[in-house]
Amino acid sequence: MVKKLIIYTCSVLLLASCGKQPISQSTQNNQRQSASSLNPQNDPNYGKRPVAKEEKFFFGLFKKKKKLAWGDQLVVEYQERMSQNAKDAKKKARKMKKPQYSDPTYFGHKRKPKKRSPDKMKFCEECGIRH
Repeated sequence: MVKKLIIYTCSVLLLASCGKQPISQSTQNNQRQSASSLNPQNDPNYGKRPVAKEEKFFFGLFKKKKKLAWGDQLVVEYQERMSQNAKDAKKKARKMKKPQYSDPTYFGHKRKPKKRSPDKMKFCEECGIRH
C-alpha cells in the first residue's frame, strides 16, 4: 500500500511540473527579445555598415582604433580584404601589359632572346626552342 502511495504522489508531482511553461519560453521574454538574425527589426542599427573610427591621443601623434563588436569587426576586416584584393588585381593587370607577357616573341623569357644565325643557334633549356 505504501509503495502505491509513493508511486501515485511521484506521478502527480511529475505531471504537475510538466504542465508549467519554462521561464525562458514565457510570453513576457518573447516580447523583450533582443535583435538576432531571426528578428533583426529590433536592432536600431539594422542595415547600417559599421566603420572603424580612429581616436587621436597624445596631440594627434598616435591613432588608436576604436574597438568594435565581433560581428562588426568581421565586416570591417572583409572590406579591408576586398580593397586589398582589388589593388592586387590592378597591379597584376598592369604587370601583364609589359612586353615580357604580351609580346609572343619573348617566348616566356624575361628579356627577348637574341637572333642568331642557324649555325650558331643554341638550345634554350627555359623554353625548349633553338634560338
